[in-house]
Amino acid sequence: MGETIIGIDIGGTTVKIGFLNMQGDIIHKWEIDTNREKQGLYIVDEIWNSVTRKISEFQMTNILGIGVGAPGFVDKTTGLVYEAVNIGWKDFELGKELEQRSGLPVYVENDVNLVALAENWIGAGNNAKDLIAITLGTGVGSGVIANGEILNGMNGTAGEIGHIIADPEGYPCNCGRAGCLDTIASATGIVKQAMDKIAEHPESGLAALYRTNGKIDAKDVFDLAGKGDRISEDVIQRTADLLGLLIANAATMINPSKIIIGGGVSKAGEQLLQPVRRAFQKYSLPRISQNCHIEIAKLGNDAGIIGAAYLVKQETQETLHG
Repeated sequence: MGETIIGIDIGGTTVKIGFLNMQGDIIHKWEIDTNREKQGLYIVDEIWNSVTRKISEFQMTNILGIGVGAPGFVDKTTGLVYEAVNIGWKDFELGKELEQRSGLPVYVENDVNLVALAENWIGAGNNAKDLIAITLGTGVGSGVIANGEILNGMNGTAGEIGHIIADPEGYPCNCGRAGCLDTIASATGIVKQAMDKIAEHPESGLAALYRTNGKIDAKDVFDLAGKGDRISEDVIQRTADLLGLLIANAATMINPSKIIIGGGVSKAGEQLLQPVRRAFQKYSLPRISQNCHIEIAKLGNDAGIIGAAYLVKQETQETLHG
């Protein structure tokens, strides 16, 4: 077996881990639960214990390094996680902690930046030099590739499209402000909008479903809209319109050839893409929109560990040739 890379994608609920080769093929992958007790104190130990068992089981010897994605604001150069709200980390030296346990080189990056790298490497990006990747899940994450490189910014905050304000009078955001795209285009934001509509239109199909089940999720909103429920259609239209507007504004900054949308909400496929594309065309400079394609991500839940492998490949090759 050739050189192997360990890819780790730390999420708020689960940690996805995999062994991958230099082409981005997954040799073996598995998950463990994210232990958020005591501000995530045990996470690194539990990851490394799990990896050690698998290294022994698969008799892995030629390991090139570890790539790891973490949610929140990350300093790629130091491996420091400034803040990962869902886990409880603050100024956490993730790279150093993993290096001490593993004795291997460790490269740390924001989790959605890794999705951007993965999709551009072997997914929907097709090695675009300029690309925006957006994940619509519990929150809105994004990664930007400009001139072939991930944009990190001065302190790891570049490209956070989820925290561009879409509606100054909107819902409060976890970041402390109000009306961020995160509060609208995420699965959580779609449900919040739907609940407002239910209060306004108690006779609607959406309200009836809520009364029956005691809850609704984003998929319910898309399903009902597909069946012609006008209230659900309104929620999706507003979500897509604001998403298209903010993507158009972001695209003005880097003029991408590809915009890739992933995450759980993207499973709606064309039902989401069509109104987003229309809004993007409406709001963007024609010179930008004419040469930019908006597509659904291809790699699904594997994108994080594939991007982590690409990070190791990229960094080690730069060291060799630099």
